[in-house]
Amino acid sequence: MESEYAIVGGGIVGLSLAYGLLDLGKRVIIFDEGDLAFRASRGNFGLVWVQGKGLKQPAYARWSRGSAALWGDYAAELEEATGQSLALQQDGGYGYHLTDEALEQEIKDYTWLKEQLGGNYPFEALRPNELRREEPNVGTDIAGAVYHPEDGHVNSLRLFQALASEVRRKGARFVPKVTVTNVVQQPDGFQLTYGKSNHHLSQKVILSAGLGAMTLGPLLGFKAPIRPQRGQVMITEKLPKLMNRPSDTLRQVDEGGVQIGASAEEVGLDDRETPGALAKLAKDAIRVYPALANVKTVRSWSALRIMSPDGLPIYQESLTCPGAFLVTCHSGITLSAAHARLLPQWMEGQANAPDLTPFSEDRFDV
Repeated sequence: MESEYAIVGGGIVGLSLAYGLLDLGKRVIIFDEGDLAFRASRGNFGLVWVQGKGLKQPAYARWSRGSAALWGDYAAELEEATGQSLALQQDGGYGYHLTDEALEQEIKDYTWLKEQLGGNYPFEALRPNELRREEPNVGTDIAGAVYHPEDGHVNSLRLFQALASEVRRKGARFVPKVTVTNVVQQPDGFQLTYGKSNHHLSQKVILSAGLGAMTLGPLLGFKAPIRPQRGQVMITEKLPKLMNRPSDTLRQVDEGGVQIGASAEEVGLDDRETPGALAKLAKDAIRVYPALANVKTVRSWSALRIMSPDGLPIYQESLTCPGAFLVTCHSGITLSAAHARLLPQWMEGQANAPDLTPFSEDRFDV
C-alpha cells in the first residue's frame, strides 16, 4: 500500500486534516491542483468566528465553538514549530447593525440559540454609546452590535504557509499542480488516477477538494450536494490603528490594512470581480467606519465558497465505498483546529471521536 490516506485537495481543509493524521502516525499523500483551481482558501476572510453559526442547527454552534476553543493551543503549536506568528487575536468580535430592527432580531435569534444550548452561549448587545467606548471610530449610522467573546481572526496566509510547511516536515508526500480525474475502489484500497495516466493506491481517501467534489464525489457514492457562491473582498492601504476587534465584514489585519467583505453571489463557476459588488462593500464599510472614505484600496479579489444546501459542513464516510470520506465546508479557517484535532479521530473510528451525525449527507434526504 503506497499510503494510508490520500487527500484530494491541498487547501486549508486538506492541510488541516493531513496535519492531524500525521500526528496519529499515518502515512499521507496530498494531491493538489494549485491556484488554477477554484481554490476557496485564497479568498477567505481570515476569521475564527462563532457568531451567526448554528441559528438553524445548534449542533453547528457547538462544533464552531469547540473549534474556536482549540485555536489558542493549535496556533501556539504551529508558531513554535515554524517560528512564524499567525497573528491570532481572539478577544471577541462584532456583528454590526445599521437599524434597530436588525439588531433586535439578532438579539432574539441569539436568545433562542442560547436556550437551545442550555444557556451556554455568551453574547452581549452593545448599544451605540456602549459600542463607542469599545470602538471610538464607528459611525453615527450604527444602531449597535452584537459582541461575542469567542470570536477572533488570524493571518490566514501564514496559517496556510505553516500548515504546508509542517505537513511536509512531518513526512507527507505532496503532489502539486495535478488534477485527480478518477477514484476507484479496489479490493486492496483506492486507486487514484492523476495527471495523464499516473496512478496511486491508498488504503483510504479523503475528498477535501472543494468544488472538485461535485465531480469526484459521485464516483465514491457521495451525493456531494454543493454549489459555488462567489464572495468578493478588498483591502486598504496600511493604516494606523482604526479598530480594536474584527467584525464579520470588517477587520484590520496585523499588517495594518483594513479588509472589507464579503459579498454572497449565486453566479455559478464565475470568480470574476465586479465593480458593482465592490462599490457596495466599500459603501457599507464607510457607513460603519466613516474614516475609510478617505483611504485607498490597494487590492481586491474574488473566490468561490463551497456551500451545501443548508450552509453547514458535510462530513460523510461513503456507505458504498467504506474508507472514502467527504469533508467540505465554507468555514475552513474557523474549523481548521477541529479538522486537525478531531476529524482524524472520527476517520480512525476512535472511541473519543466527535459525533458528526448532524453533518452527514443523510440530512438532505428529509
